[in-house]
Amino acid sequence: MDVANWVWLGTLAGLTGLLAMDLFVISRRPHEPSLRESALWVCAYVALAVGFGLAVWSVWGGVYAGEFFAGWVTEYSLSVDNLFVFVIIMTRFGVPRPYQQKVLLIGIVLALLLRGAFIAAGAVLVERFVWVFYIFGAFLLYTAWKLVRHGEDDADDFNENVVIRWSRRILPLSPAYDADRLTTRLEGRRVFTPLLIVMVAIGTTDLIFALDSIPAIFGLTQEPYLVFTANVFALMGLRQLYFLLGGLLDRLTYLSVGLSVVLGFIGLKLVTEALHDNNVPFLNGGEPIPWAPEVPIWVSLAFIGATLTVTTVWSVVSSWRQARSASVSAQPAPAGEAASSQR
Repeated sequence: MDVANWVWLGTLAGLTGLLAMDLFVISRRPHEPSLRESALWVCAYVALAVGFGLAVWSVWGGVYAGEFFAGWVTEYSLSVDNLFVFVIIMTRFGVPRPYQQKVLLIGIVLALLLRGAFIAAGAVLVERFVWVFYIFGAFLLYTAWKLVRHGEDDADDFNENVVIRWSRRILPLSPAYDADRLTTRLEGRRVFTPLLIVMVAIGTTDLIFALDSIPAIFGLTQEPYLVFTANVFALMGLRQLYFLLGGLLDRLTYLSVGLSVVLGFIGLKLVTEALHDNNVPFLNGGEPIPWAPEVPIWVSLAFIGATLTVTTVWSVVSSWRQARSASVSAQPAPAGEAASSQR
């Protein structure tokens, strides 16, 4: 995939402009977005991603467009999974709703920076060392197994990591928030507000999720341009999606199952690709293994889409049935039945 320097620069300028516009909206008027506002932003970002994928199709062909869409859908799903942890952190630290979107945007910026660094390092490793696919594949298989075993975390499972504990111990902190400010004055001296600790928690969470997402996207495409743009489009609109989904996040109970299946599939795909291009001396004498299957990108895209669709529908239907049975059990018994039961 031959991407000219001016295309890279134009893409970076356009995506940076979108992010700056989002930042300007927040800094100008901190508020909790309405459902209508959130829906419009999410639809706009999804339309931009689809339009970009069609542009890739028209310039570089359907194979690369399929790789972009597969990577974008996977990264978007992982980003939604990231929202579960964001909800736990916001709840645990009691962040007021009007100021949560600033925290989210800073978390997204940190995620972009971290993923950009991991993408650059991963692209160099993938280009020079085929054996790194074995490591990526094993890591994804381990992540998939961990998701199946533990599922989603809840607020009681959240434990402050060493960076958060160190920040609490070292930094001078105020006991309460001061709007959306990171610093405030307390007894005549400048101190940090708890909002800074929340951002530390979000940043360390982003680091963990970047370690999961980068091997996943490299399992679908090794083109740095597609890896980068798929990650950026997956993160854009995440802030508005947080407020749009609201309580629906709690109903996606089986999303972790779907993600574990997808990550396991990509992990196996990485291992088979590594076997097909093998140069590790202790495997087949360092020669490629021709019988290792190659999975076409359209198969990957169809499998990922079907898996996530099934688990999402399964989650919504299961939550609806549970809510319905709970409402039925909560209804008072008819007078006749109550009297007969007393007799």
